[in-house]
Amino acid sequence: MKYDSNHALLDCEIPGVARKSGKVRDVFDLGDKLLMVVSDRISAFDVILPNGVPDKGRVLNQLSLFWLEFLGVKNHLVTADVREYPAMLQPYADDLRGRSMIVRKVDMVPVECIARGYLTGSGWKEYQKSKTVNGEKLRDGYENASKLDKVLFTPTTKAEIGDHDEAIDYEQTRKLVGDDTAAALRETTIGLYTKAADYALERGIIIADTKFEFGREADGSLILADEVLTPDSSRFWPQSSYKVGANPPSLDKQYVRDWLDSIGFNREPPGPALPEEVIARTHEIYLKAYSDLAGRELEV
Repeated sequence: MKYDSNHALLDCEIPGVARKSGKVRDVFDLGDKLLMVVSDRISAFDVILPNGVPDKGRVLNQLSLFWLEFLGVKNHLVTADVREYPAMLQPYADDLRGRSMIVRKVDMVPVECIARGYLTGSGWKEYQKSKTVNGEKLRDGYENASKLDKVLFTPTTKAEIGDHDEAIDYEQTRKLVGDDTAAALRETTIGLYTKAADYALERGIIIADTKFEFGREADGSLILADEVLTPDSSRFWPQSSYKVGANPPSLDKQYVRDWLDSIGFNREPPGPALPEEVIARTHEIYLKAYSDLAGRELEV
């Protein structure tokens, strides 16, 4: 499991173990469990870019571990201690350390659960046109980056690699997963966001929005899975630079999105290579997001 200069996994086969690659993660089937390895790849607008960001995988993995412990909710984690990994993985221990975890297998719910505490991004664009977000009517008077009167649950579909997630309203969510599951997803998503946002604000960080994913265990109960409150799945705004009317410089992937927009990227693959200065700045942003939120330096 080695990385090339572009920070994409190379030679990552484990004899006899099936692997499935996502935009950022490589997942190995261990039978009743999965090994999730977080690469340094970066995607934007659902497009995987040809070069990655050093240490990005470690930030995502270790920040997810921090939040899983902090939130204290039922989740898929078995262990992130490579000393507890099966013997077949020990030859790869140095490469796995800090960027991997073993998780339980769960049946993933086909909805990405987004919580919005602030009006920005696609939500702001929709509001400008129709005074709605994901079809939900909002009052007049909001500006870009305004704090919302209440946290919104704004789910999307889960697209295949290369396709784009699509915003859906609550009624569509109910049709996809059923009334009880839809209600549980909304309640849990808003509850987790609120707990994390309150903590982050104490650390000087505004969580404008974030995405959670859930699975079902064998008994049908919901369980938190995948990444949690990372710079890839969230908007982190430094409170010190926040003001209504404009998006502040953020500690997340928005810097890369903004650069892509600045060069006129059409948001369809293939994506352009990131310049070295963009990679270096993104590296700094991700490390700062981790240290500010976790209160410690990244383990490398």
